[in-house]
Amino acid sequence: MDAPESDERLMTRYRDGDDSAFDTLYERHRGGLYRFMLRQCGSRAVAEELYQDVWLSVIRVRASYTVSAKFTTWLYQMARNRIIDNHRRASIRPVSGAEVGSDAQSEPSAPDGEQPDRQAQSAQGLETLARLVDALPDEQREAFLLREEAGMSVQEIAECTGVNNQTAKSRLRYAVKKLRAGWSEHHE
Repeated sequence: MDAPESDERLMTRYRDGDDSAFDTLYERHRGGLYRFMLRQCGSRAVAEELYQDVWLSVIRVRASYTVSAKFTTWLYQMARNRIIDNHRRASIRPVSGAEVGSDAQSEPSAPDGEQPDRQAQSAQGLETLARLVDALPDEQREAFLLREEAGMSVQEIAECTGVNNQTAKSRLRYAVKKLRAGWSEHHE
């Protein structure tokens, strides 16, 4: 079986006129990008508007696209810039974990036949995790979400956020440490 085509190659094909390459990129990244933006924005309406703006920007700049970084780094940097611009215009806190819900495709569906008590425990665990993520300082939450939603490496997080590798690594390490501590406290 062949390995999936790289995002960078797909974007290059899209730049060169292959619209189906855009469809593939969109399908690969729509869920993670939307969840990242929703968690970083203050409302669904704002997240959806900024999300659409990011994809429209991909379409607008396609003719000038050159591979200078991983596609995900480029895409999430664009999203991050939109979020920062929006935060500057209006002081908004990120949406709470309880608000994210299934619209953001944040909860896995339960297998058929799973017991209701197990489903309830799973839902409570997801709510707890969402609250813990919400409570992280902004920089740590951003690093954690870039790792979890975009699958970025420490180096890619550093490139996307404009910090050095050690700072990105520290933010991620502190986020995970705080999440583990919060999880342990909640489950004692």
